[in-house]
Amino acid sequence: MAKPTVALSFGKVLQKQRKAKGFSQEALAEKAQVHPTYIGLVERGLRNPSLNVAASLAKALGFSLSEMISQAEKLQRGN
Repeated sequence: MAKPTVALSFGKVLQKQRKAKGFSQEALAEKAQVHPTYIGLVERGLRNPSLNVAASLAKALGFSLSEMISQAEKLQRGN
């Protein structure tokens, strides 16, 4: 089985944390100042957010960018 990409892993972490906080894609998008469609694309691993956007998404969820990346790396490793 192919290893998930970092983008896909980050998207899964983003979706998990968004749902855990009770945010819709639209609510997260508003908080992070991005388009709602973009949230779905990132969550599905179809778009790679810039560092600035990734940091904005993490902050909107109450995390640091390094925490989100760490979670994505763990998911990618299968931990």
